[in-house]
Amino acid sequence: MSSENLVEVRKLVKYFPVYTRGVLLKKQVGVIHAVDNISFVIKRKETFALVGESGCGKTTTARLILNLIEPTSGEVLFEGENVYEKFKSANKKEKLALRRKMQLIFQNPYGSLDPRMTVFDIISEPFFIHKHVPKEKLKDRVYELLQLVGLEEYHAERYPHEFSGGQRQRICIARALAVEPEFIIADEPVSSLDVSIRAQILNLLADLQKNIGLSYLYISHDLSSVRQISHRVGVMYLGKIVEMANTDDLFDHPLHHYTQALIEAVPIPDPKTKALKIILRGEVPSPINPPSGCRFHPRCPKAQKICGEKEPTLEEVKKGHFVACYFPLS
Repeated sequence: MSSENLVEVRKLVKYFPVYTRGVLLKKQVGVIHAVDNISFVIKRKETFALVGESGCGKTTTARLILNLIEPTSGEVLFEGENVYEKFKSANKKEKLALRRKMQLIFQNPYGSLDPRMTVFDIISEPFFIHKHVPKEKLKDRVYELLQLVGLEEYHAERYPHEFSGGQRQRICIARALAVEPEFIIADEPVSSLDVSIRAQILNLLADLQKNIGLSYLYISHDLSSVRQISHRVGVMYLGKIVEMANTDDLFDHPLHHYTQALIEAVPIPDPKTKALKIILRGEVPSPINPPSGCRFHPRCPKAQKICGEKEPTLEEVKKGHFVACYFPLS
């Protein structure tokens, strides 16, 4: 692995077993194909975005990278080291050191903050767990983090219910920054915020990346925010990455029919804009019994016989532009 790559995901698979109801006679009857053989890298100081419809495996991928759940197979490398093997052999101190390097910003700022704790207690809690900030510098560090995310020192004595949604998300970002991470997973961090506040949070994340040198995995189904903040994008469908490219290349010249449908579904505030070119038919298939061949073929307007018989592989058709499709767009 080259030094410019911070995170490398290799053939990652996660299946969740499905059981019959009952306590004594519980029997496995199938598996949910949540993440199915995906690979990608995230470079240092880069924002890599995962996009797709709800249930396609984006959040499961994030939890696998952070080792919050165990994979069925595959591996995740962080700074060249296998995350799963390191956690198995590491002691408590070594595990905490690795946790410090990788942090998570949750989707819901209303549910991810303890309402019984002040902002000062919320942000300072990681200091007591990781013990990386001397007690005499603790208060100054909390105030520094608040200013870093656009809040004031007096906010430290308030409780979460006294803040707006955007301010709460800033508090969540400050908490994630408290352990001085190198890599942050932002799991739909602006989906519950007003449109005007979304831009502020995205600009904050971009500024932090520029000033601190953070790397992000940005997860979202909102393509407008993805285009604003990301450098590269991976498009997921039913546990698979179907297209991956630089952001501008993917939005300006999508090659997969699903990617084009997602882009054209983004509303444009112009009454003269033409109607959608692609309208997907049917619903997303069940991840318990995914379609054979290309998983998108039952909904694809250009599907042919081979699409339902053989699964396409993710191949580089242009420099840095990968697509899994037998009949890609030109």
